[in-house]
Amino acid sequence: MNIENSRDYYGKVLGGSDDLKTDACCTTEAPPPAVMDAMRNVHDEVRARYYGCGLVSPQAIEGAHILDLGSGSGQDAYILAQIVGEHGTVTGVDTTPEQLAVANEHLEWHRARFGYQKSNVMFVEGDIEKLDELGLPENHYDVIVSNCVINLVADKQAVFSAAYRLLKPGGELYFSDVYSDRRVPADLQNDPVLHGECLSGALYWGDFIDHAKKAGFLDPRLVFSRPLAIGDAEVAAKLDGIEFHSATFRLFKLPELEMQCEDYGQAVIYKGTVKGQERIFELDDHHHIEAGRIFPICGNSWKMLADTRFAEHFTFIGDFSKHCGVFPDCGVAMPFTDAGDAGSAAPAACC
Repeated sequence: MNIENSRDYYGKVLGGSDDLKTDACCTTEAPPPAVMDAMRNVHDEVRARYYGCGLVSPQAIEGAHILDLGSGSGQDAYILAQIVGEHGTVTGVDTTPEQLAVANEHLEWHRARFGYQKSNVMFVEGDIEKLDELGLPENHYDVIVSNCVINLVADKQAVFSAAYRLLKPGGELYFSDVYSDRRVPADLQNDPVLHGECLSGALYWGDFIDHAKKAGFLDPRLVFSRPLAIGDAEVAAKLDGIEFHSATFRLFKLPELEMQCEDYGQAVIYKGTVKGQERIFELDDHHHIEAGRIFPICGNSWKMLADTRFAEHFTFIGDFSKHCGVFPDCGVAMPFTDAGDAGSAAPAACC
């Protein structure tokens, strides 16, 4: 299914989010207070044309330069523009003229609403499969976000690879999208409604991990996920039991990450200084780091904090001088049988 279907579905078929047949392109979780406050400053027409499946507002982005892939009518861009502040920037890329028209029409309205001297938002028309053709600066962006859009493109590997090149060292791709529990059959991939509803192009989670690592994102981290409800009986029948989830991942441009989580006896102490997460900092779905307490972490998690914009918010204990094996909390356990559990196993054979 090609980009023309996306332009048609989101530009002409859908008049607003109420026209969707599933909740795949909807956000159900409650926004944090800062995002909720920022959303109140987004123009009603922009909000009415919003189609997203998650919240793409990572922590500690004040002053950051952000690229929004598939920015649509601009809701996420205008929310992020307030959080990064007047000294940060947000660049949105979208391929649907009708959506871009809405986003651009309200640039000045939002600048005045935010009280900025000049707008810190711009929108670029383009295909996110062909980011290299848009003249965007490489090694520049602190964060790249995307909200339920990568599933709509055919060449997903191209998107991840380009995102890696555009990020500065230590930057991250923080995005929400739709994932399936198996590869979607080819005949369903060509269904225009299933494609427009963000289902037929959903990433099989195993393929996503391969795409991410091939691009250079060596340790994808799941932040949040939820199962999707298929409320339309006709759509559900076509899918024949395939299960879908909306999920948010964060991928760091840290080329020295290891392929799995290794233990070096390290720990961190969170200072409680990230706005909105003063008590507990959430790196991913199983690293909730309470302020003021020693928190053991693996080597990869250490680098995600020490070699990124988060470094100033932590005290770091230890180094990489002693390797202690696989980190038990998030690594892969040793596959060999523990000698102490062998019991009455047969004696080992000689070779």
